[in-house]
Amino acid sequence: MVEKASDARNFVVIGGGLAGLAAAVWLAEAGKQVTLLERRARLGGRTHAMRVPEVDDIPDNGQHVVASGYHSLWRYLDSVGTRQYVTFPGSGSLRWPGGRAVMLHTKGFRALRTLLGAHPDASALDRLRALRATLLLIQQALWQPRDLAGLTTDQWFRRVGMPAKAREALWDWLALGIAAEPVDRESAKVFADVLATGIRIGVRDRAAVTIGYPTVDLDTLFIRGAERVFERHGVDVRYRAVARRIIVTDGRATGVRLADGSVLAADAVICAVPNTNIGGLLDDLPEHPEIYAAADKLGVTPIVSTNLYLDRPLRTKSAMEALIGGTGVIDEVFDRQRMHGRTPHGTWLYCLTTSGAYEQIHRSNDEIVAEQLELLRRYYPEAAEARVVAGHVVKMPKATFSQVLGTDDLRPGQRTSVPNLVLAGDWTRTDWSATMESAAQSAERAVEALLRQED
Repeated sequence: MVEKASDARNFVVIGGGLAGLAAAVWLAEAGKQVTLLERRARLGGRTHAMRVPEVDDIPDNGQHVVASGYHSLWRYLDSVGTRQYVTFPGSGSLRWPGGRAVMLHTKGFRALRTLLGAHPDASALDRLRALRATLLLIQQALWQPRDLAGLTTDQWFRRVGMPAKAREALWDWLALGIAAEPVDRESAKVFADVLATGIRIGVRDRAAVTIGYPTVDLDTLFIRGAERVFERHGVDVRYRAVARRIIVTDGRATGVRLADGSVLAADAVICAVPNTNIGGLLDDLPEHPEIYAAADKLGVTPIVSTNLYLDRPLRTKSAMEALIGGTGVIDEVFDRQRMHGRTPHGTWLYCLTTSGAYEQIHRSNDEIVAEQLELLRRYYPEAAEARVVAGHVVKMPKATFSQVLGTDDLRPGQRTSVPNLVLAGDWTRTDWSATMESAAQSAERAVEALLRQED
């Protein structure tokens, strides 16, 4: 069965994650007729809230942080009316085993100390060496050596002479946060490209790029506003609609074949699915073998998020705390009371995020909860007698595409050889690594490519 389009041109968006949502919103704002296909029963993809019935609360499937240089993401939040729900406090904190903690500033003159290494034991010589190494990092990020793509981030840090204390207190966990990979696996070029992008944006905006976080749940931030836009503009959102193949006829995308055998007629298609779901969709595209190969080589990186509801507060110094301990993965603690103005009502919610969680992803939920509680007890004296009222574990084995050595040049662009078929998603080529900004920027470029054809 072929479902015919109306007289208006039908723009089909495949995928209801952030890239698909942004693409559909911006096409609708441009006055286009849009059909959004989502294989699940809800929108949001890897970005959504989840209910924990034991405590009648709605945490997220993973705590998100944002950078002030995320211009495409800000455009999306403006479009859906939720930009006011992001704040930039200008500081976080670092915490070592035993409870020692220092503030980490990202605004103003105090941010210089952060760049030179916020380690409390750093000597004046350590800071001078950190300054020299930081200047070398910046220089080589902007004017990259030819062999940078062949180095891990660990090798790059060693080559520029970044002191161990500066790495421990800033650079290693910053690199892990950007690429979600341990520094001995992560591509130095990935980190360098993001560093260069941040520097250029800071120069253009005349303000240093800083880190912030949402003050509401992810459904409120990303999804509810998009649903209002869809209702206002008549976007046809189809849930449980599994796309199998984009049909290309005489060099043009003409429809999308669904799992039930039906065909949705299309005048243009944006394919906004993760690299792990691209197989089969592009079989009619001449260059599909290269895109499939790139998607496969990019692989996946696991992330585990644990929402711990404790019976007492941990007395954090800031809403975001990085746990420093040489574990080889990021361990961050997010205080949702501070972030969302959450009233405890007897349970204090702390969200822990472990990136590059290759070992943790295979453990049971009970094992992860026990492990994370023990981690908190190492760093927070107040956790010594704490009891877990409820533990909520979210395993994402395919959280992002992998950004290990050898993957820096694999990401395909948004345009394809078929003019009215474009790609979107954080794994396509953008100025950023696997971030919300990358998803939004890819959607922006995909929509612009289609609208340019309409002019």
